[in-house]
Amino acid sequence: MTRERRSPAVARGGMVATSQPLAVEVGADILRRGGHAVEAALAANVALGLVEPMSCGLGGDLFALVWPAGADRPVGLNASGRAPGGLTLEAARARGLDRMPIRGPLTWTVPGCVDGWAALHARFGRLPWPELFGPTIEAARRGFAVTPVIARAWADETALLAQDPGSAATFLAFGRAPLPGEVARNPELGESLATIAREGARTFYHGELAAQIAAAAHTLGSPLSREDLARHTSTWVAPLSLPFGDVDVWELPPNTQGVVALEMLNILAWLDLPTLVTSPPAFAHAFVEAKKLAYANRARLYGDPDVASLPVERLLDPAHGRAQAARIDPDRAALSVAGTDLFANDTVYVTAIDRERNAASLIQSIYYGFGSGLTPPGLGFAMQNRGALFALCPEHPNALRPGKRPFHTIIPGLVSRGGRPLFSFGVMGGDMQPQGHVQILVNLLVRDMDPQAAGDAPRIRHDGDSSPTGSHMTDGGIVRLEPEMESEVADGLRRRGHKVEISSGGYGGYQGIWIDWPAGRLVGGSESRKDGLALGMET
Repeated sequence: MTRERRSPAVARGGMVATSQPLAVEVGADILRRGGHAVEAALAANVALGLVEPMSCGLGGDLFALVWPAGADRPVGLNASGRAPGGLTLEAARARGLDRMPIRGPLTWTVPGCVDGWAALHARFGRLPWPELFGPTIEAARRGFAVTPVIARAWADETALLAQDPGSAATFLAFGRAPLPGEVARNPELGESLATIAREGARTFYHGELAAQIAAAAHTLGSPLSREDLARHTSTWVAPLSLPFGDVDVWELPPNTQGVVALEMLNILAWLDLPTLVTSPPAFAHAFVEAKKLAYANRARLYGDPDVASLPVERLLDPAHGRAQAARIDPDRAALSVAGTDLFANDTVYVTAIDRERNAASLIQSIYYGFGSGLTPPGLGFAMQNRGALFALCPEHPNALRPGKRPFHTIIPGLVSRGGRPLFSFGVMGGDMQPQGHVQILVNLLVRDMDPQAAGDAPRIRHDGDSSPTGSHMTDGGIVRLEPEMESEVADGLRRRGHKVEISSGGYGGYQGIWIDWPAGRLVGGSESRKDGLALGMET
């Protein structure tokens, strides 16, 4: 069941891992110049907005976990944006909507990414702010070679991009998506980045760029206004943790779904995992059933904590995990669990650790491929469609409300042992993210794989109901397995009553860096299903 498609990266100095080689190199250069791990992650993220524009960029949101060297716990940043003041539940219903659209101007929320960069740099930065942008500005103007996986994802959205003049002009400059290896340019993004580098994040929320975004919103039919942009703030939050064996796993609190990963681990911890993993079909069944239970709670309970209260302590209580584990029938799939699945696979994750062992775990996204499908003319980036995740049921914790943050799928992760950071990691891909977090951690901590093998191992994904309002799953959903998974897993799941499909794609994208404290080295793994890599330095 284990396949290592490439060797892990090993280095004694610093390391950066993400999904595109140019972005990795940009981040690594920050470390070589004495920058903080956070700055390396930020510079890599800036570059990803250029080279992987369907997944991330200035029009999206950001979350981060940072473990400062010498600290006994991480800090968290929620840099997600809020619904426009003019986007009300009543207005949506007046348009005849019973659920939020997936694409288009009504899905725009305030992009929190740029303010997130500024907040992280203000707290941890060592280098001047403009240095985070220089290499990407140059690449945007001169061009960059498009890598194969990104080229395929770009081409998949051709029809969507062609519907919007701003998107077509920006991303279909050849009259089509760029081919693998073809040189693409985005000088308009270069100018936007140059403005941010020169004037700071303020321009995006109060200045020139804010005016251009608001003007585009008015033209395209979005209620997003300059006032909405000006009101935006990022929020420093206390991360949540759960003991798992001899380590602690750290995630961010809602409005993200990090608690889902922790609840799944809380359930699985009661099922004798060391024995369970020796039978791949039995583990796969237990994993899927734990996922159903945790996602059922996600569907009913998750929302903006400023508006809705989530019983986090109860979900992470060992007694709750034990009670949930007792609901799992080892021989039969549950067909009826209240739950929801919202699957999208367009996100970027960056991790960086520097020579002082500051650790940065950062995730950034515009949600679906090219987000809302709309690009403000002349700015070089697409706007996110995070508003699609609001519910239009007024009683739901995630119900649409002006100034409210929507439920979010993107989650960075950290693991510690003995009060020191041990592993910085993330798995991209919408609903796959908590499922991916759990599988990576089981591979590392229970199956004793290295960080590369843990990501290369074939994955499982369970998909259930697709309603964002927490509707009831009545058919057990579908378990999807990668083709490399042993046939005994599919056979064992079918015997237990699961619907099983073998499919390629949709299993997320992973990056992770392990700190081997006794040996004084870093060991990195990078998603072999993506274009990127983990790159380390000896000094």
